[in-house]
Amino acid sequence: MNTLNRRSLLGLGMAIAALPGLTVTAANAQDADVAKLMVPPPLGDMVLGSPDAKVTIVEYASATCPHCAHFHNVTYPKLKTEYIDSGKAKFIFREFPFDDLALAAFMLARCAPEDKYFPMIEVLYEQQEKWTHNNPRDELFKIAKLAGFTEDSFNACLKNTTVAKGIIDERNRAEKEFKVDSTPTFFINGKELRGAEPIEKFREMIDAALAAS
Repeated sequence: MNTLNRRSLLGLGMAIAALPGLTVTAANAQDADVAKLMVPPPLGDMVLGSPDAKVTIVEYASATCPHCAHFHNVTYPKLKTEYIDSGKAKFIFREFPFDDLALAAFMLARCAPEDKYFPMIEVLYEQQEKWTHNNPRDELFKIAKLAGFTEDSFNACLKNTTVAKGIIDERNRAEKEFKVDSTPTFFINGKELRGAEPIEKFREMIDAALAAS
């Protein structure tokens, strides 16, 4: 099977159908109301870094987005070392799937033990070219097994409508309230940054936010 079959693999015909198609528009940067931005999604926020950090970085990303993979594989390690691990910033990752395959990948990350979530996201981006082609179901299962999934728990997760709905609801909220329409989209203390910008751009914005705090 070279592509995911929505009903046979996920068993979520109605939930998957609720996902809008990929749309990328040339919208202007739009800062977010920080109080609204900090409201956790239905499934809770996945956070790295000190809760007392003066800067909060929120990323909206799709698992199948190559620009997101570039950010996570190239820029994110430097960002993590310089700002997250040092306690200067905390990082919140929010799922914004553009297709059913991205939704399936994010569902598996959400079903994994909490301490396996970010490691699984890292592997999904490191191996994106592999699992988005060449029999996605089997490749996703190989990744899921690294997080302790069995075939039964893998299949059960992909049929979990609560997890699917939670991800989709947050995607829709980001689109409606914060005008997210492309990935990756970041908010740094509410200031919007679109695209897989180099580390220098993140340093500029984070250092400005630190100076202002």
